[in-house]
Amino acid sequence: MNAILAPKSRRGILTAGATLSAAGALALMDLPARAAGKAAAGGNTAQDVQLLNAALALEDEGIAAYQIGAESKLLTPDVLKVAVTFQGHHKTHRDDLIAAIKRLGGKPVEPKKLGDYAKELNAASLKDQTGVLRLALKLETGATNAYLGIIPSLGESDLYLLAARTAGDEAFHAGVLGHVLGVPVPQKAPLFG
Repeated sequence: MNAILAPKSRRGILTAGATLSAAGALALMDLPARAAGKAAAGGNTAQDVQLLNAALALEDEGIAAYQIGAESKLLTPDVLKVAVTFQGHHKTHRDDLIAAIKRLGGKPVEPKKLGDYAKELNAASLKDQTGVLRLALKLETGATNAYLGIIPSLGESDLYLLAARTAGDEAFHAGVLGHVLGVPVPQKAPLFG
């Protein structure tokens, strides 16, 4: 099975792509609620805000990555249209996360500057459409795994739906990108998580 499509461990998520900074941070967080069962018992608002802010940083990274790809002039018009659509999905995820963070009384993290994301994502190394799509696939796969990973640690049950719905969108993006790149369909499930 292709390791980029289905990392089986926290280490696998991190090694699937060094560019998965926000996804790696989410996947590697040591979450005491998981071990203690706090999520099922009613939650920890501060932890929920922390997790949602990590997810927000992930969405900001995705928005920036698609912007970098769009501005690269490396994408054909049809692929650019899909990339902008996926970026729009990430903007909706961002807005949903900001609303949830504020509802919990938290302060949403601010996005970095586009140039900072470009440096972190090594955008200068992108030479063709395939390179842009491979980067997008890494980010979408990492995001899917990160969202699935936080669900058991969220304290408020309404946040489960937010994370699961967003994970579904990320998995759809990864599936489309994998298809375009000709990534073979993995023979064994689960593909994510």
